[in-house]
Amino acid sequence: MPKQTLGERLKHAWNAFANRDPTEVYHPIGVSYSTRPDRPRFYFGYDRSIVTSIITRIAIDCAAIDIKHVRLDENDCYTETIKSTLNDCFTIEANKDQNGRAFFQDVVASMCDEGCVAIVPTITDVDPNYNDSFSIYALRVGKVTQWFPDWVVVRLYNDRTGQQQEIPMRKSAVAIIENPLYSVMNEPNSTLKRLARKLNLLDAVDEQNGAGKLDMIIQLPYIVKTEARRQQAEQRRKDIEIQLAQSDYGIAYTDGTEKITQLNRSVDNQLQTHVDTLTNQLYAQLGVTEDVFNGTADEKTMLNYYNRTIEPILSAITLELKRKFLTKTARTQGQSIEFFRDPFKLVPVSQLAEIADKFTRNAIVTSNEFRGVIGFKPSDDPMADELINNNLYPTAQQEYQAEAGMPPMEDEEELPPEEEPNPMETPVSQL
Repeated sequence: MPKQTLGERLKHAWNAFANRDPTEVYHPIGVSYSTRPDRPRFYFGYDRSIVTSIITRIAIDCAAIDIKHVRLDENDCYTETIKSTLNDCFTIEANKDQNGRAFFQDVVASMCDEGCVAIVPTITDVDPNYNDSFSIYALRVGKVTQWFPDWVVVRLYNDRTGQQQEIPMRKSAVAIIENPLYSVMNEPNSTLKRLARKLNLLDAVDEQNGAGKLDMIIQLPYIVKTEARRQQAEQRRKDIEIQLAQSDYGIAYTDGTEKITQLNRSVDNQLQTHVDTLTNQLYAQLGVTEDVFNGTADEKTMLNYYNRTIEPILSAITLELKRKFLTKTARTQGQSIEFFRDPFKLVPVSQLAEIADKFTRNAIVTSNEFRGVIGFKPSDDPMADELINNNLYPTAQQEYQAEAGMPPMEDEEELPPEEEPNPMETPVSQL
């Protein structure tokens, strides 16, 4: 950047708090909210139960895995990442409000909550409803409200007006993703819905127990069968309530002929037992354990969690994106949308050295590639980019230098081998 003079700096200087007209009134485009309007909201009473933490953990773990627009070879092996606007939506910015990771977290959370979501291309170069090939510049997550044979009506957030809006879209232009765990999480009588209802009932019981009620019965010294006696008993009950409410220590007095029975033990409704049973069933059906959520799961447990829970969700997302947003010609050319999980993310530091030795020794990754895994800068050594066996370093280096036309490495001077004595030249005195 060229150096600016003092005059140029003063001319172009701007301060967020200075040079503002005090009478200036700001009229933002559209409506305004005190909270973020495009943030996903959970329905069906999930916001007050453990279901919210389960869905959020699954969404975070799915969003932590990279989804990219890539090119594959004839063996369906990854060759390169395509620098396209679609890949920018996946990795950098999906829309003006969400980056790539927040977008996929929104996709998974909405899918687990509603059962089916739609990924809508909101900004394209041509109308996707009437063109098979189009470039995507922004994506949004929406909910399908109406289904037709070839069209759907999607409700999504309009970032221009700031309101939720329903728009018709052709099915071939929208990625419609259904939760692969729909029968477990979204059916009316699924395990997750039953657990949510039980938790709501348990919360209602807890609110009643914590409402400050005394739960006691007053036995009066007369029979309350007539209307006058019932009114007299009701007046006596209100008198005791007023005494307890107005007393600093909650003390009231009664007649010697009256008897008070305290109901200090509630009837057990087995709600907590049902909640524990449904929670264990839900963990088993989702392929997760409690250790996954509290961060104490071992490598085998996490591998089972990724294979049984995360992989089906990501496969459903990538297959639908590939089917709707890549044309047949692009797929024939090797373009694809794939997800990549870092296999070293859960490996402890104590095992990285051994893994690095095995991967480099068997020519699976280069030294610089593994340095990028542990966060180190690439080495300037040209051999750090070569797939060689480090245990055969001298031989490999000599071959590399020979191919590169470099002078051979100077070795230590080798001593001439000792010549064996010739028996014909042996002096007679030594015989």
